Amino acid sequence: MKILVTGFDPFGGEKLNPAYEAVKLLPDNIAGAEIIKIEIPTVFEKGPMAVEKAIQENNPDCVLCVGQAGGRSCISVEKVAINYIDARIADNEGNQPIDVKIKEDGDTAYFATLPVKAMVENVRKHGIQSHLSFSAGTYVCNDVMYSVLYYINKNCPNVKGGFIHVPYTISQTVDKPNGTAGWSEDCIAKGLEYAIEAIALNKDDKNISCGTTH
Repeated sequence: MKILVTGFDPFGGEKLNPAYEAVKLLPDNIAGAEIIKIEIPTVFEKGPMAVEKAIQENNPDCVLCVGQAGGRSCISVEKVAINYIDARIADNEGNQPIDVKIKEDGDTAYFATLPVKAMVENVRKHGIQSHLSFSAGTYVCNDVMYSVLYYINKNCPNVKGGFIHVPYTISQTVDKPNGTAGWSEDCIAKGLEYAIEAIALNKDDKNISCGTTH
């Protein structure tokens, strides 16, 4: 099995992005799966294009994109991406689209095809906090997740795809409001490793509850 794992470059004035910093720390082989790691730009359209190019070049069985969600306090495994952009801040090239569709001919939403519940379960089993998330936001992360699932659906339906959001690193929280979650890069990387282990070991997802009450 071959798994493509992507992480974004820094954005929003940050000096680093824990997504790619953690991705770089991943082993090259997890549970028998070859891990391919690439950095992608935090730019609308160009981020998705970079992932699509990597899919074409590497022919992976699975694609896992990783992004930063500052303010979240755990490994958030995303379930759904929506066909919508509403950028709160500009991307790294100054683009700030508001109230636009990602793909005119795309579905309203696409669900992740990775075993997302098994991923959450395996991360938790190793003592790291993780939850299933039902919103990937409306920024570049959602743009990438939606666009990749759209591309897979149209061009390579046997490939599985999904997305994980990770918290700030500890160093990023120094000037953030009191109570802002920050993890070490090593801990984030371990959480990703256990999520990827579940991808490699589970052809189908687990029939367990990961829902919310709100």
